Amino acid sequence: MRELERITARRSELDTLAEELTRRLQEVQAERKELVIAERVLNRLAEQDRAGADAATAVAPTPAQAAGRAVLLTPHCGENPTRPPCRTTTA
Repeated sequence: MRELERITARRSELDTLAEELTRRLQEVQAERKELVIAERVLNRLAEQDRAGADAATAVAPTPAQAAGRAVLLTPHCGENPTRPPCRTTTA
C-alpha cells in the first residue's frame, strides 16, 4: 500500500508542476507577443526617421560652383511638396 501512496503523491507533484509550467508558458507567450508589437513600433519609427532625414537632405542646399565661385544650390519651391508654395508678387 505504501508504494501506491508514493505513486499518488508523485502524480500530485507532477500535476502541480504541469500547472505551474502551463502558467509560465502562457506568460512567456504573452511577453513574446508584446515584444513583436514593440519591434514593429520601433521599425516604423526608424522608417519615419529615415524618411525625415531623406526629406531634410532633399531640401538642404547643395554646394556647387558657378563661374568658379562656391555657391549653394537650393531646390525650386515648386519642386518640393514639403516646402511652402512660391510667393508671387502682384502688381
